[in-house]
Amino acid sequence: MNITVILCTLNGCRRLGKTLGCLAASTLPEGVEWEVLVVDNNSIDQTRQVVEEFCRRFPGRFRYLFESQPGKSFALNSGCREARGDVLAFLDDDSTVGPTWLQNLTHALGGDEWAGAGGRIVLQWPPSLPTWLSIEGPYARHYFPNFDEGETAKELTRPPYGPNMAFRKKMFEKYGGFRTDLGPSPNREVPRMFDDTEFGSRLLAAGEKLRYEPTAVVYVAIAEDRIRKTHFLGRCFDWGRAEARLFGVPRAHLLCSLVTWVMRWIIAVEPRKRFHRRLIVWEKLGSVVELYRQALDGTIKKEHSATP
Repeated sequence: MNITVILCTLNGCRRLGKTLGCLAASTLPEGVEWEVLVVDNNSIDQTRQVVEEFCRRFPGRFRYLFESQPGKSFALNSGCREARGDVLAFLDDDSTVGPTWLQNLTHALGGDEWAGAGGRIVLQWPPSLPTWLSIEGPYARHYFPNFDEGETAKELTRPPYGPNMAFRKKMFEKYGGFRTDLGPSPNREVPRMFDDTEFGSRLLAAGEKLRYEPTAVVYVAIAEDRIRKTHFLGRCFDWGRAEARLFGVPRAHLLCSLVTWVMRWIIAVEPRKRFHRRLIVWEKLGSVVELYRQALDGTIKKEHSATP
């Protein structure tokens, strides 16, 4: 087996070294070839220097690739094209893993039975959280990529998340790459969500099999500067936009639901409950905005097509 770990980063020099250090300590069976391909998505900090230092310390293990087109999906697709492996694993630059993570995630992908695999994602929250935020229980709603399907390996019925997934490279050749109209991007026309799960959903819809690997664990650190209401509301709004872009939402049902949740938000008193309901309102507003944009785009296209 030949494996490429694809790690995309943007101005990640402060956190990147820890992640690359974890990967450098990976242990895989003899005969397995593997590399780490870091795709720099137009960073203006010292990201390149950090990666090149690992390239010097571990010759042949790390590679640097620059992608000037802004947007994580562009970086991911560049990494897929340039990867030398026949199995592609994906990790984020704010994540840490143990020495056996890569082996555990990819060991079943050497044959044709499985198209891909996903593992557990454990979120590491700051020690002190505000009173308005709930990370567990009935009011937990934060839109960070926690993924846990239990302690037993099995076939997945839902797609894995980007910080901990792997696919055979031929899946990208067969089904195309990541959608560039989704995912983190400076272009605010692009919803920041679902770029990773959309690809997995595409494979599942085509009848491909994805495997859950509970021993492949990734730890994702939630930075303290993300614990702001505006950050959560922005993620939630983009979630609604991405849902509408991918799946569509009946307009009448959406508007009725929006009004209902606005009323529930207004009457809520307990801080966690109130913020939870506000997040749902923002999610539905995101869907409304996306549907309006789609309708406007359709009107403009019709006008242009009617122009002699």
